[in-house]
Amino acid sequence: MLQQKNAEIDVSQFEDKLLYISSKCNKENALNTQIKQNDMNEQLKNLNTFEFNEANIEEKPKDKQIVTLQAKTCRYIPLRSGIKQSLFEDYQYRQIDENTELKKKGDLQIDQLGFKEIYKYQLFDQQLDNQIHNFNWKSNNLFHYDIKKQKKQLNSSLLLTYNNLMELQESLQNDSNYKQHHRKININPIKVLDAPQLQDDFYLNLIDWSSQNILSVALQSSVYLWSAINNKVTKFCDFRNTDIVCSLTWAPQGNQLAIGTESGSIQIYDQQKMKRISILQGHTSRVGSLAWAGQTLCSGSKDKSIQLYDLRQQKIIGKLEGHKQEVCGLKWSPDEYQFASGGNDNKLLVWRLGSQVPIIKFNQHQAAVKAIAWSPHKHGLLCSGGGTADRAIRFFNTSTTEQLDWIDTGSQVCNLLFSKTINEFISTHGYSMNQIICWKYPTLEKVSTLIGHTSRVLFLAMSPDGETIVTGAGDETLRFWNIFPKKEESQLSQTLLIPSKIR
Repeated sequence: MLQQKNAEIDVSQFEDKLLYISSKCNKENALNTQIKQNDMNEQLKNLNTFEFNEANIEEKPKDKQIVTLQAKTCRYIPLRSGIKQSLFEDYQYRQIDENTELKKKGDLQIDQLGFKEIYKYQLFDQQLDNQIHNFNWKSNNLFHYDIKKQKKQLNSSLLLTYNNLMELQESLQNDSNYKQHHRKININPIKVLDAPQLQDDFYLNLIDWSSQNILSVALQSSVYLWSAINNKVTKFCDFRNTDIVCSLTWAPQGNQLAIGTESGSIQIYDQQKMKRISILQGHTSRVGSLAWAGQTLCSGSKDKSIQLYDLRQQKIIGKLEGHKQEVCGLKWSPDEYQFASGGNDNKLLVWRLGSQVPIIKFNQHQAAVKAIAWSPHKHGLLCSGGGTADRAIRFFNTSTTEQLDWIDTGSQVCNLLFSKTINEFISTHGYSMNQIICWKYPTLEKVSTLIGHTSRVLFLAMSPDGETIVTGAGDETLRFWNIFPKKEESQLSQTLLIPSKIR
C-alpha cells in the first residue's frame, strides 16, 4: 500500500535552526544546547536507518500504530531556556540613544523615559532609575485624571477665576430664581385626547379652559366639556344641523359659557344647569372671536364689527367699527379697562371701554392678526403675532404707543399667551413647522420648542393654576403640556381681610 519504504530526513534543516538559537544564547546555555543537538542528531540517524516493511504492516496492524507514535515523538521542540536573557540582549542592541531621540520639551521626555524603565522592569526584573522613583500610580484605571495635579499647573489668575466660578455655581444652585430660569421642560405631552371634526380654520377660536378647571371644546355643531378633576367628558350642547360653533369663552367665574355661531348669534349657557339662558343678536355673519370681562362680553365677527354686550341688561351697549375685514382676535387687558382687536386687514387696534374709536392703531404687521396677548407682569405691554406672510411677534407699549421689540419666528403665528407665574410666554405656529415655543421676556430667548402636532396649532388655552397648557390642531388632537412652574406660596397675598382665592 505504501510506495515509499525508506524515509530520509535532511538534518541540515534542523541544524540551521539550532545554530540560530545557539547564536543568540549566552555562554551558560551553549553547553546545554550542544548536548541537546548531539542527542537530536543520534535520534535522526536512527530514524534514517529504520525501514518500513509493507508485509509486516499488513500482518501486524498494531506495529503501524507503534511506528506512528514513535514518529510523532521525534518532532523538533524549540529551546526556551535562554529566551529571557536573549530578549534582554536584543533590547540592549535596540536601546534608544537618550541624547538624540528624547530631546523634547515638557513632560513628554519624562513620560517616555518612565514607561521605558517600567518596560525594562517588567521584562528583566531590573531596578527603576532614580528619575522615575516619584512616578506614582494612583489607580489601575488607564484614564485616571488627577484634578489636584492639574490645578497646581494652572496659572494663579486662572485658578482664582476657576474658584470664583465654582462658588458662583454653588450659590446659584441654591437660588430659587436660578432654578426657575434653568428648569427642564418635558418635551412630550402629558396627555393626548382625540377631537374628531375639530375645524382646521385659522380665524376660529374653539377651545377655552374655565376657572373651575373644565375645558370646553367645539366640534362642528357640538360642544363638549372635559373635567380635569375626574377626567370625565360630557356632551354639553348640540345645534345639530341648524348651526356651527365658531368660537367660545368662559365667564371669569367659570359658571357660564358664551358660544358664537356661524349664523351670527351668541348663546349663553349655564354650566351647572346644562341649559341655555339667553341669546344675543346683532351680527350678520359668523362670530369668530369672543372675550369676557366682568359682566361685559365683547364679540368680533366676519361682518367687520365689534359689539359689546351688558349681560345684566341683556342688550348691546356698543358697536365698534374700525376694521376693514373680519375680526379674528380679541383680548381684554388684565385691568379690564381696555381691549385689543386683530383683524384680517393686518391691523392691531386698542380700544378703551366707553369710546367709539380706537385709541391706538398699529400697522406693522403684514398679515392677519389673530394672536394677541397682554402681559400680567408689566402694565400696558401688548404682544401680537402675524399670519403666514408676516410670521413676526411684535411687542408694544400701549402707554407710549411705541413698538418695543419684535422677532421673526419663521412660521405662521396662531396664538400667544403669557405665563401667570413667570415672565415668559407661549406661541403656537402653523405653516410650516407646526411647533409650540416657550420664550423668555424681554430677552426673547427660546426656553423650549415642543413638536408633536402634524398640522397647524390653531388653538391654545391655559389651566387655572397656570402650569399646564392645551393645544388643538388640524390633526384633530388635543395635547396637554406641562410647561410653567408652580406659583410660590410666598408670592400669594394672604391676609385676614383678603381671601386666598378671589373669584
